[in-house]
Amino acid sequence: MEYNFILPENFIEQPVSDLLEKTWFIPRKQRHFLRMKKHCLVNNKLINENQLVHAGDKITLIFDNEDFSNLSLKFGSANLADILYEDEHLIVVNKPEGMKTHGNTADELALQNHVAAAINQEVFVVHRLDQATSGAVLFAKNQFVLPILGKMFEENKIHREYLALVKGHFSENQFTIDRAIGQNRHDKNKRILSAKGQKAVTHVEIIKKFTDKTLVKCTLDTGRTHQIRVHLSSLNHPIIGDALYGQKSQERMMLHAGKIIIPHPFENKILEISAISTSFLDILNKTK
Repeated sequence: MEYNFILPENFIEQPVSDLLEKTWFIPRKQRHFLRMKKHCLVNNKLINENQLVHAGDKITLIFDNEDFSNLSLKFGSANLADILYEDEHLIVVNKPEGMKTHGNTADELALQNHVAAAINQEVFVVHRLDQATSGAVLFAKNQFVLPILGKMFEENKIHREYLALVKGHFSENQFTIDRAIGQNRHDKNKRILSAKGQKAVTHVEIIKKFTDKTLVKCTLDTGRTHQIRVHLSSLNHPIIGDALYGQKSQERMMLHAGKIIIPHPFENKILEISAISTSFLDILNKTK
């Protein structure tokens, strides 16, 4: 496949080698192929990797079947993919509660398989939502952009906003939970606060108070497994419907990824994509 990019106005000049390795995080194997096959062009001309590139330059990258291995993803049902945004490189989809982001085996169908069916091509998981959580999920449409988006997540350049309905009330309207999270040695399905765990930071803002519940907005600086669920339950405010960290409920777990904000990796624009869950809103509207 051939990809063409115009470097944006705010681009800082750098050698082509740095652009490929340090800015776009292209793996070493694929950089080798680009160099040996002469598949990297600047302004339609062959270049050496030490050449400086500048804002406004056209970069052409060509990848063939040898450059990336196939994912061999089984297609699911296209009608189960609620696509919120799509372009040449990435796609954002609204995941319903109760559906996995990706399957654990090659034969298990999940959101990834349904998205692939909807656009008739493989897609690659950038991040995931818990099965019981609904909302916006980002997939890469090619293996070239996959490490770029992954690095953006690691560096907290991609922001996610969650809505959660929790038990009880808080004394503050805004606060931050900065508590490391680690594996629960007694239950592999659970996470716990642990000084030896991974750094985890959740910012919490009160949206609305009900009789004995509170609607909060949570934004993340990190993306640990079950992060919001563990952090809120550690304050004795578990998410309603969270059977793992709170109490069982006949209704869904009230956690929804309502917005994802992505600085586009190749274009000088910010994508702000919202997702709506009717089941979340239905329960919320019945809450007093």
